[in-house]
Amino acid sequence: MNDSRPIVWKDHKLYLLDQRLLPHEEKFVEVSDLGACAAAIKDMVVRGAPCIGFTAIYGMALWIKGQEVLSLEKCRSACDEMIAARPTAVNLSFEVNRCFALMKASLDKKESRETIYLELVSFGDLQVQESHQKNTRMAEIGFEELKKKVGDRKWNLMTHCNTGFLACGSLGTALGVISYSHSKGMVEHVYADETRPYMQGTRLTAYELQKEQIPYSIVVEGAASYLLSHGKVDAIFVGADRIAANGDTANKVGTATLAIVAKHYKIPFYVVAPVSSFDVSISDGRHIEIEMRAHSEITEFRGQRVAPLGAISVNPSFDVTDHSFITGIICEKGLIDPSRQGDLVKVVKS
Repeated sequence: MNDSRPIVWKDHKLYLLDQRLLPHEEKFVEVSDLGACAAAIKDMVVRGAPCIGFTAIYGMALWIKGQEVLSLEKCRSACDEMIAARPTAVNLSFEVNRCFALMKASLDKKESRETIYLELVSFGDLQVQESHQKNTRMAEIGFEELKKKVGDRKWNLMTHCNTGFLACGSLGTALGVISYSHSKGMVEHVYADETRPYMQGTRLTAYELQKEQIPYSIVVEGAASYLLSHGKVDAIFVGADRIAANGDTANKVGTATLAIVAKHYKIPFYVVAPVSSFDVSISDGRHIEIEMRAHSEITEFRGQRVAPLGAISVNPSFDVTDHSFITGIICEKGLIDPSRQGDLVKVVKS
């Protein structure tokens, strides 16, 4: 399959670009049922909070298509199985619970299985389309903020993990701001953190920046202090997997450290995420469940052991950045100052 999108729904089938193989191999895998879809999310065939959500919607459609008899209890059980695939990213539960609400409404109206299936597919298509519009709006907001903060000269920017089209299915969130700014001729250079343990910055962000011909360098995460202290970075943009009501933000592990260093050197630090990544049901980041991943992701590289035999690792996939280290949170509804208590909740409910 020749397609630049990470998620493709075609001829009633779901295809996912296997991001574990990038940047050296572009291979799509077909996902045929709920179990395979949940496994693809858990094993990071597909990743990035928005794309996880979109994939889950199509996965629920595939599940409906494979059922002979539907009940509300079976629908809830299937949704819970999907949500359990990755616990930190709120987009997954957000989209799956919206699927459940659609299923419930359709069952109440005694609609056929085929009708519910088509409704879920249409719902997935719509979310992907709306995502591009939202990401474009966030990119515009970020661009205007950079002009105010940095000025009209070309900018040197930094990002952590991967937040471009591979993670979002379209323009991207944090990397979307960078891509948009580059299209306006305002980007001098981009520093992409390697992002342990799966090297998303090295493998994926660099892959996207190269495709867009944006000047970039890959840096080890421990190099951030050097770059910031030497005035190499004007602003930092990162994504989010879950944002609490007070602005505390869960993102790929290492984000919190980067934010602390940025605060020390007075470098603006922005989180870019759609409202679907906000979880105002929790008051702060202490209530965000952090996904712990396999020891082997640290002790091995592509199946080859690099640590001593018997060594184990501590491998959190995310950490939580305290809102006090965040300059601003950019969503499709505007720029939120996390130091202004209650503003985030007001924006979500507006």
